[in-house]
Amino acid sequence: MKPDSTKNKIFTLQVLSLLLLLSLSTTALAHPGHSFGGIGSGLLHPFSGLDHLLAMLAVGLWAGQHGSSRVWLLPAVFMSLLATGAGIALLLPSLPLIETGITASVLVLGLIIALSLQLPATLAIALTALFGFIHGYAHGVEMPGMASPAMYAIGFITATATLHFTGAALGLLARARFAHWTQAGGAMIALAGIWMLS
Repeated sequence: MKPDSTKNKIFTLQVLSLLLLLSLSTTALAHPGHSFGGIGSGLLHPFSGLDHLLAMLAVGLWAGQHGSSRVWLLPAVFMSLLATGAGIALLLPSLPLIETGITASVLVLGLIIALSLQLPATLAIALTALFGFIHGYAHGVEMPGMASPAMYAIGFITATATLHFTGAALGLLARARFAHWTQAGGAMIALAGIWMLS
């Protein structure tokens, strides 16, 4: 079997897998209107909305794609601003365009990965910080109504770290010989972002 034929079959399988995920998930289950709380809910929450799941995986994948200090720096920045955004939401629960920002983060991160863009470190950190803040803010808005908001936050940050680690590990593993797989994954994330915006 020719290498190009194998690549095409793998890419087709990835696209079909993404379409299946898109058909099974809602775009924003992690936003106001939920009445649960606790560490278990926090752990599950990033996996219940495709927008958050893809953005958090994408941050890790992007970090792993380029290696060096970004492997840990970008996820650390995202999680720090995730917590900051949640805290700000408790004080100021009415910022506009948060939902649009969340969806845009999926699209932008996907494009960065798909195009394997080499952004300057300051721009990469700034984008990651912005996206972390937006995602954290969305979750912080709902925390006051929960039975145990602090435990929920611990669970959510732990799940976020797990998704970042998974993405970074995949990005690092693919760097040497399978960089096109990472780019294909980025393209699928970007397509999901376009679908969510439509």
